[in-house]
Amino acid sequence: MIRLLNLSLQRGPQRLLDGAELTLHPGHKAGLIGANGAGKSTLFSLLRGELVADGGDCQIPPQWRIAHMRQEVDTLERRAVDYVLDGDAELRRIQHDLQLAEQAHDGTALARLHAEFEQADGYSADARARKLLAGLGFASEQMDLAVGSFSGGWRMRLNLAQALMCPSDLLLLDEPTNHLDLDAILWLEDWLKGYPGTLLLISHDRDFLDAVVEHVVHLEQRKLTLYRGGYSAFERTRAERLAQQQQAFEKQQAQRAHMESFIRRFKAQATKARQAQSRIKALEKLEELAPAHIDSPFDFRFREADRVSNPLLDLAEGQLGYGDKRVLDKVKLQLVPGARIGLLGPNGAGKSTLIKTLAGELEPLAGRLQRGENLAIGYFAQHQLDALDPKASPLLHLQRIAPGEREQMLRDFLGGFDFRGERCDEPMLNFSGGEKARLALALIAWNKPNLLLLDEPTNHLDLEMRLALTLALQDFEGAVLVVSHDRHLLKSTTDEFLLVADGRVCEFDGDLQDYSRWLLEFRARQQPAMAAGAEPLERTDKRAQRQAAAALRQQLAPHRRQAEKLEKELGSLQERLAEMETQLADNALYEPARKDDLRALLAEQSSLKSREGELEEQWLETLETLEQLQAQLEGAS
Repeated sequence: MIRLLNLSLQRGPQRLLDGAELTLHPGHKAGLIGANGAGKSTLFSLLRGELVADGGDCQIPPQWRIAHMRQEVDTLERRAVDYVLDGDAELRRIQHDLQLAEQAHDGTALARLHAEFEQADGYSADARARKLLAGLGFASEQMDLAVGSFSGGWRMRLNLAQALMCPSDLLLLDEPTNHLDLDAILWLEDWLKGYPGTLLLISHDRDFLDAVVEHVVHLEQRKLTLYRGGYSAFERTRAERLAQQQQAFEKQQAQRAHMESFIRRFKAQATKARQAQSRIKALEKLEELAPAHIDSPFDFRFREADRVSNPLLDLAEGQLGYGDKRVLDKVKLQLVPGARIGLLGPNGAGKSTLIKTLAGELEPLAGRLQRGENLAIGYFAQHQLDALDPKASPLLHLQRIAPGEREQMLRDFLGGFDFRGERCDEPMLNFSGGEKARLALALIAWNKPNLLLLDEPTNHLDLEMRLALTLALQDFEGAVLVVSHDRHLLKSTTDEFLLVADGRVCEFDGDLQDYSRWLLEFRARQQPAMAAGAEPLERTDKRAQRQAAAALRQQLAPHRRQAEKLEKELGSLQERLAEMETQLADNALYEPARKDDLRALLAEQSSLKSREGELEEQWLETLETLEQLQAQLEGAS
């Protein structure tokens, strides 16, 4: 197990952990959360053995193999699949030793090493690496390209695949979803659910945390607090704890005020002096309880547009793409004030192409794109962060687009994005990705847009800023078109979805769970047909065909019954979860007297959510098996 005992950790003059305690048992999957700069990545460095604790003890079993996602790439000439295989260092050692043994014609060593190679699943290693790459969105032909041919975001995917390739007892992942799209995130969720070791995960994606972890470690005020359940359970439990803390604080303040009043009144009176002195000593010993301070540092709105057109934008019979490459065809899209649209679709289907065309960065190859007279676009994309002037401060960036405004007004506006005091005046040269993203959003919000085109706006943003952005988008009166892997943002800010796939853009009639199922079917269609079931029967013997079809129908029946049973059980479980959500919304449940009821309800909810995930996975697997058998049956008929 992992045990942190009275741990203190410091980076330069800043104390990050002070007397922190934590125990994680083997097989635990935990999310590590906390404000940016609190010390999460530094704690990872300690667990990897790159740092030494400044106090206390960090205990990890010495035989544990630790895998982590690197943040740099230094072998640009390697083929992508070879780079991923490098993650299995033991396999690479065996391969190296095999080469030496072959050159030395050492039969004894060759026999031993071939046994080790088989034990390390060496014969399936290339296939496993390619499966990881496919899950993370790499096409088959990309897997043999050099690492240096990929952009920075795709190199991070290679680093993630390399970490997953490494056999490990402890897996440390720091923001693994930052460079992934939604379909890759859904694949990664499934992979991590099946990971047998201990997982510690830093993420600002609440839905991803809910899907993967069963514990949350909160780093706050230089302490580590372990919560049971996913992120949603953490929010509810912490809200209860803060409410109790606030009540204790208020009670303590009333007690302190009473003591101080007594001391002031009777300290000078001889008859009461001894009692006053005893109260002074009691006051000195009274434990200091800090008031619950949960205010977010972010509070902003998108400034309201002066004028609005209706429609804002109208695209008809659009052919979209780059140069001579057509990506989307016959696109019809009209955006009106108040529209709330999320774009869904597999990686590379054309979501960013559509947004870039609407933003004016690309011209349609054909068709008609009409922009409203009063259209004011606020466009956010990752490449725009690189366009920010590294030598200019946040204040100077805003002054350049608002030269006539008072400086204090600009400072107040930037304060809502947590650029305050000296930070307002510092050049952006050493700003983090999250700070650059916040500034880009601030510049958009100031410019009074009536149409927001957002391409992965939550990359690099922490949970507090994501919440502030969600609230700001909910209040925004213009139209929103957003691509995001943050499902909570999509669910909270969009009313409808468009599916971008197979060269078309069409309405998607369903929610994000329906999209997950669609994506599963889409992946199955992309894979080569299963050799045993999809090959046409070579024999033309009608009797043999009828016998084969009958056998397949017999196989179908139990799977169909299993699917119906799982669907029924899943429905009952989801009804119970809905009832529990209603119960948890009752403020009376959070009274101190009902603390045990609340804990029991939260524990049951956590258990049911875990069971829900298991049932959904079993149900989807059963449906997939049914589809495969049905396809075989059609081929045999």
